[in-house]
Amino acid sequence: MPLFKTITVSNTTKVLIWKIEEGLEALERGVTLTENCRLRLAGMKSEIHQRGFLSVRHLLKAAGYTSHDLFYDLQGRPHLRDGRHISITHSFTFSGIIISDEPVGIDIEKQRSKIGRIASKFIDYEFGFLDTTQVRELTVVWCIKESLYKLFATEGLSFREHTRVIPFTLDDHRAKAWVKYKGKMEKYHLEYAEFDGFTASWALRDRTKQ
Repeated sequence: MPLFKTITVSNTTKVLIWKIEEGLEALERGVTLTENCRLRLAGMKSEIHQRGFLSVRHLLKAAGYTSHDLFYDLQGRPHLRDGRHISITHSFTFSGIIISDEPVGIDIEKQRSKIGRIASKFIDYEFGFLDTTQVRELTVVWCIKESLYKLFATEGLSFREHTRVIPFTLDDHRAKAWVKYKGKMEKYHLEYAEFDGFTASWALRDRTKQ
């Protein structure tokens, strides 16, 4: 499957999503892996994780990069050698990246009914406006908070205690959220999309007047 979706968020920010339908052999063709990538791939026990890992390398290629352009810091966060910002995600049959001139975060999740059983672990303020029987709404909130976690990139951040999603409706396809942690408060702009029973969300700092 070629590139599934490209979303131009702004002149400096782009989201690319891949639908993973190929087998391992097909995914290994057309991309060059570093030795470190090969070692990481070989160490993955699950084929679905291996396919996700390789599909991300195809997304990098579609964005004009190679595996050599990507590296990870000691906390496991991805970076590009040209100084641009990147965030990476994959879930079952989809993977995605967001590349920007500013810090960003992205998450993709499959919409599953079990999310209702763990809602109290990641939402608090949001109970005031969410219908916790609605899998789609809960999945959007989870994706928003996961993308915030990746962007804020601070150890110890709690989805439930330190993040707040402002009321939204599914038709909005965008939302606002706050992170308040250890005296630091940041406002974020979120966008989200739904496709094939999955939800994707990406986060950027909100530059509007607070």
